Amino acid sequence: MSFELTILGSGAAVPTFRRNPTAQYIVCNDRHILIDCGEGTQMQLRKYSIRFQRISHILISHLHGDHFFGLVGLLSTMHLMGRDKGITVYGPEELENIVRSQLEISGDRLDFDLKFVKLNGKESKLIFEDNLIEIHTFPLKHRIPTNGFVIREKTKERRLISDAIKDSGLLIEHLPKLKRGENVVDEKGNEFDVEDFTWPPHPSYSYAFCSDTRFDESIVPHIKNVNVLYHEATFIEKDADRAKSTFHSTAKQAASIAKKGEVGRLLLGHLSARYESIDVHLEEAKTIFENTCVVEDGDVFRIDEE
Repeated sequence: MSFELTILGSGAAVPTFRRNPTAQYIVCNDRHILIDCGEGTQMQLRKYSIRFQRISHILISHLHGDHFFGLVGLLSTMHLMGRDKGITVYGPEELENIVRSQLEISGDRLDFDLKFVKLNGKESKLIFEDNLIEIHTFPLKHRIPTNGFVIREKTKERRLISDAIKDSGLLIEHLPKLKRGENVVDEKGNEFDVEDFTWPPHPSYSYAFCSDTRFDESIVPHIKNVNVLYHEATFIEKDADRAKSTFHSTAKQAASIAKKGEVGRLLLGHLSARYESIDVHLEEAKTIFENTCVVEDGDVFRIDEE
């Protein structure tokens, strides 16, 4: 099972031929997650050959149109293509009424269950958990309530050493306990040390998403030590005053957050359409945090290889 990110949209408010508005698709241990859903997201999913009926969780950071205007269209297409599996949308409190009103006015009835989990953009909390992953939200500092997200793999099971287990007297029913990191005592009172029969688990990985936000060091504890951080970099330093007044960040400010958070790799996106080249964004960020990449639509990153 892999942990992989596909950039569907890397631009800011105004779409361009090169950059769609914000949207990302994540596969983590066969959990299929969409983060934000700007205009045209369903076309990007098709363009990059993503089977979007697999998506079961949609995370919407905030209610600026470039982050959710594609949502109703995507849900409608899922319905038209015969979807019957439920989907959960996590987002601002007003989002449910917006979506259901649009569907009602257009006469669309979805043949699948649509569940909303309301986020207020003011608190950090666990919003989803199963046996393999966790999804957390935390507040960003933008003009309206905005949520950041962290997707984390849980600690994985230890790996069995087949040669050691063979002829040891261990039974099949003992193996789950060893995988959980526990010693085994059999019916005869014989103790089997987990260290003798298993290897340590493979590492667990994490991904953090921060868009849109003014430079804000309170983000750091929430993204601390993640393998990959995506942080908006709408502007470059010569436009730092514009970044501040619009509650956005520069590439250099994003790099500062990455450095303070001791993350593995920084991805920059949400670039303003005013810039024809990414060279200055990359150059400015790398003066602070070397392991930086400016993303393009269609880029794919293996989080579990970072």
